[in-house]
Amino acid sequence: MKRYLSRHVDQYLQEWKTDNNRKPLLIRGARQVGKSSAIRNLGKTFKYFIEINIEKQGNVRQLFGENIDIKSICNQISAIFNTPVVAGETLLFLDEIQESNRIIASLRYFYEDFPELHVVAAGSLLEFALEELPSFAVGRVRSLYMYPFSFDEFLSSQGLDIQVDFKQKSDFMHPLPDALHQQMVAQLRTFFLVGGMPEAVCEWVSTNNFARCAAVHNDIVDTLQDDFNKYKTRISPLVLMNTLRSVARQAGNKFIYAEAGNDAGTIKTALNLLVLAGLITPVTHTSANGLPLGAEINPKYRKFLFFDIGLMQSLLGIQAADILLANETDFVNKGGLSEMFAGLELVKYGNYLKKPEMHYWQRMERNAQAEVDYVITMNSSIFPVEVKANTSGSMQSMYKFIELKGSEYGYRTSLENFCTYNKVRVVPLYALSNIRDT
Repeated sequence: MKRYLSRHVDQYLQEWKTDNNRKPLLIRGARQVGKSSAIRNLGKTFKYFIEINIEKQGNVRQLFGENIDIKSICNQISAIFNTPVVAGETLLFLDEIQESNRIIASLRYFYEDFPELHVVAAGSLLEFALEELPSFAVGRVRSLYMYPFSFDEFLSSQGLDIQVDFKQKSDFMHPLPDALHQQMVAQLRTFFLVGGMPEAVCEWVSTNNFARCAAVHNDIVDTLQDDFNKYKTRISPLVLMNTLRSVARQAGNKFIYAEAGNDAGTIKTALNLLVLAGLITPVTHTSANGLPLGAEINPKYRKFLFFDIGLMQSLLGIQAADILLANETDFVNKGGLSEMFAGLELVKYGNYLKKPEMHYWQRMERNAQAEVDYVITMNSSIFPVEVKANTSGSMQSMYKFIELKGSEYGYRTSLENFCTYNKVRVVPLYALSNIRDT
């Protein structure tokens, strides 16, 4: 059995455990991002732990009938699993909860009738079930969003916590020593190939073998294709996979429907389903004239983030040498990968309790050629973020945004060490956790 690799979400889960005003917790995210493992790790801190897999142990569903009595249900669960259900001492984990809308809807009753009990639920393709229950348990259940490993988590999985801490304390006045900077760049190249899927990270930590990590990626792609077969009443599984591949190929660019297929309506449906499955995240154009950024969006202009960079590399057939041996400019500019990595990092270091909303900016006036890769908010202010190869990259779009929107400064992220130019602060790609605090 593979050992558990710690995640940033573990700290939040511990805080939830000790919160006297906690609500039942619903863990949301794509398949195989580590939801169940994190909950089982939390379970080790309880005296008693009961895990019910609703898909495999479907007979449990009959406990949740028309007249729900939560304490009676808990007594029956205790007898079935031969484990006490004691408030404050037992963690009840309902896994693959998407298999029963009835059990999803019943989460509210745990909050209303047995709030002292710690209850966590999770599931793959959960968003599809929730789509059919748009107003379920509003205010009575708390959602938490999980993603693949961030770069900092990847470093920590290799025992590099001291380096992570040093990096997070560095800034424009205190850049990293060159030796550590080069080490971080080398680790970043590795992360581009391994990615953040927990099974691939475990494989890398155990073997340091890129080929074996690629084999893990292929297995996960096969699992995704199996999932797509479950959607065939809505859309062809082949269309879904082709659309997902098109998102990967168009990384870093405005999504063009014609490159994914001839039927724009079908492609739009596929994109919506992939978003629900947590496999892609939209990055929508915003005018960025004020907060919230989502108040001035233009959904006709969208990019999409593929949920894991390592998985995407394998899907596109990119070879290890293309990443490990690429020069600095080629590495940062290659196929929009660095822009996608930056977007994913900003998502992962965001608020666990909020569904991610990502934005970019582009001047819409005729003959205007200004575009900023990401627009983020920090401390109620708006900041532009651009991904550039090096100092030779033009920053005209950045300066135009700062001028038009009145931002105090902007961020450029690249393979450079920490530094600053006029109103632009340079943050290394490997250190994006330093700037995201919303």
